[in-house]
Amino acid sequence: MKLSEEDAELFYKLHPALLFYTNQRKGILRDASITTFEEFRQLAPEEVNKVREALYKHPKLIDSFVQENPYNFSQDELEIVRSWKNFLNDEFYLFRYLKQYAIFLDAGSPPRAYGVLALKSDFQELVGPWLPIFLKAVLLPFKGQIIYDGILIPYPVTFGPGIRRDLKEAYQEAKARFGIITSLPWVEKEESDAERLKSYLSTGAMREKYWEEIEKLIKKDSSLLTVYHQEMGKIHARALGRRLSELGLRNAWFAILEGELVAGGSTREEVEQIVDKIVPGEKRKFAYVFHLRGR
Repeated sequence: MKLSEEDAELFYKLHPALLFYTNQRKGILRDASITTFEEFRQLAPEEVNKVREALYKHPKLIDSFVQENPYNFSQDELEIVRSWKNFLNDEFYLFRYLKQYAIFLDAGSPPRAYGVLALKSDFQELVGPWLPIFLKAVLLPFKGQIIYDGILIPYPVTFGPGIRRDLKEAYQEAKARFGIITSLPWVEKEESDAERLKSYLSTGAMREKYWEEIEKLIKKDSSLLTVYHQEMGKIHARALGRRLSELGLRNAWFAILEGELVAGGSTREEVEQIVDKIVPGEKRKFAYVFHLRGR
């Protein structure tokens, strides 16, 4: 969940150069001994952070840097720097470590989850294995991925079971509504009513939170009843499938209607024929057919 060694070296070539340029333009650190880029790179993180904050308060410096190109960077390198105008400076919950990236969950409503790559050291090495951690960070685009800018500022807070449960629900909501965001800038796509309904139905917490919105959507468009029953059928099928497996059933097909098992057979065609025979015509499209696989 970190950049390749080559890309990490590229980041540490570009970003400190931008910060050094910022300090030269804004005079944040007036130490007369800081006259070269290499001297700047040796500064303590606390000093670098002062310059970093000035950069994000004056993002037009990024355009100036690209235009002046004081270090004769290539066009590809300048495009990376230019992309940093799409930085995201916020507070996040470092929520989960996945194989591809770490999940940074924002505190907004609705919540959004970002897949973030570390730089040279994995996040576990930097902040430890115990999650969640509430922290301040700046996320940056980098070659089609999201990274952070090298500084994480954790807050000294702990989380009880109630907050942990809320964060888990927020993460599930973020995934259901937006997916894991893995590039910046991120532009929210306008959801169709069907997509919105599916996201509201995705978890028990979401169904409880948005039950009024669910009812409004279905009243607004009766065709969404089919979406509702099919999505709820998937949910019921997971629980029913476990029970049927415990009974020893394998490699069979079943149909569920409003949470109840209404048909079963050895093939999908057989089950669909039974549904056509026994389920009233207006409700047939509500039946959810699923396959119980063998083990």
